[in-house]
Amino acid sequence: MEYVIDASVAIKWYLPEEHSIHAARLPLLAVSLHCPDLLFAETGNILWKYVLRSECTHGKAVTILSELQALSIKVWDTSQLAVEAFDIACRTKRSFYDTLYVALAVKNDCRMVTADLKLYNSLKATPLKKHILWIEDVPS
Repeated sequence: MEYVIDASVAIKWYLPEEHSIHAARLPLLAVSLHCPDLLFAETGNILWKYVLRSECTHGKAVTILSELQALSIKVWDTSQLAVEAFDIACRTKRSFYDTLYVALAVKNDCRMVTADLKLYNSLKATPLKKHILWIEDVPS
């Protein structure tokens, strides 16, 4: 089984947020994880906000980024996903950034796991619903 993960899931592996317990199940499953290279930019931006709000130290943020890079996640170049992601963004009125993850799930005929409720709700009633999985619905 394969899953695409987005930054809303990856950050929960390291920082206590709502749904962190559900996100923690993913690395324990015998599955292949995929992400676009955008994941690192988005996760870095999330961590930067945590540091600015003094909710995380600079050192801890750097450690998290290093640990995330060391995980066994197949990283895809966004250039391989750009055209499909752009098409999905235009059809669904979702950001190009969000649809890069969706395009990767479509490309691999798998599901993207997200904790982004707005994204999930916007796609769950579309033909793309088979490619998106709410974080709470990750199998045990």
